[in-house]
This record gives sequence, C-alpha cells and structure tokens, in this order.
Amino acid sequence: MSPIVLVLLQFAILAYALVAGVFLAFSDFIMRALSLTGGAGGAEAMQIINREVFRWIFMPLFLGMAAGSLVIAGYGSLSLDGTAGTLIVLGAVIYLFGCFGVTVVFNVPMNEALAGMDLSQEATREYWLRSYVPRWTFWNSVRTTAAAVASALLLFGLLLLAQGQQA
Repeated sequence: MSPIVLVLLQFAILAYALVAGVFLAFSDFIMRALSLTGGAGGAEAMQIINREVFRWIFMPLFLGMAAGSLVIAGYGSLSLDGTAGTLIVLGAVIYLFGCFGVTVVFNVPMNEALAGMDLSQEATREYWLRSYVPRWTFWNSVRTTAAAVASALLLFGLLLLAQGQQA
C-alpha cells in the first residue's frame, strides 16, 4: 500500500470519528436542550447553527470525507482483497450513504424548511417541536451511527492489513 493511501486511511478514521462525535453531541443533548427553550428560541438557534456550519472546519471535513470515501471505496475495490479490503470498502460506503446520503436526503431539506420559517409564527414553533426535532434527531442519530461504524470498519481493516504485512 502506498504511503499516500495509508495516510488517507488514517486521516479518514480520525475524520469519521470526529464527524460522529459532532453528530453524537447533537443527538445526545444539543437538540434536547434546544427543544426546551421557550418560544422559538430553539428554532432560532438551529437556524443560526445551520448557517454557521458552513463557515468553519466541520463542513470541509464532512464534505471532504465524502470525496475521500469515494477514493477509499475505489481503491479498496480495485487494490485490496480479503476481509481487510471488504471492511475498508464497507466503511467508505457506509459513510457515503449513511452519513453523507442521509444528510442530503433528510437533514438538509428539514434545515432548509426551517430556515424559511418566520420565528414569530405559531406554525414555526409547532413544526419545530412536533416535526423537526424528532425527525431531524432520528436521522442525525443514523448519521452518528454510520460515521462511527465507518470509522471502526476502516480501523479494523487497516489493522488487518498491518497484521498481514507483518506475517
């Protein structure tokens, strides 16, 4: 395996785990806390979070790992065999579909709907509490699990590759 691929796999393990941690924080306590704010406070905070996420390191990491996952899946499919190769390909595919795909299909449309809502309207509060919080949190938990599983699969695959090279 080339040193570049090795570094990419090591970086992906860490990046997937970091993404999982951010998502875990939202599913575990941030969304619950936002839902407990009075009035439209939680919805307003989430609108701000959804704007600010594009301005910091999370978004390049999240999107970059989608592209990196394509590279990892392609490399694993073409250059690796056995259990290690299968685990590495599965990890990349799980990130692509379970994390990135779920974001595009479920979470982003909900974020866009919330962004266009007037915070002074009761319908916004109703949407926030009855629809957005439970659905968004469910799909965010799917993303959390996918990113964590992807990280673990890459780690186990890389460990198997290292063991095979030592034998």
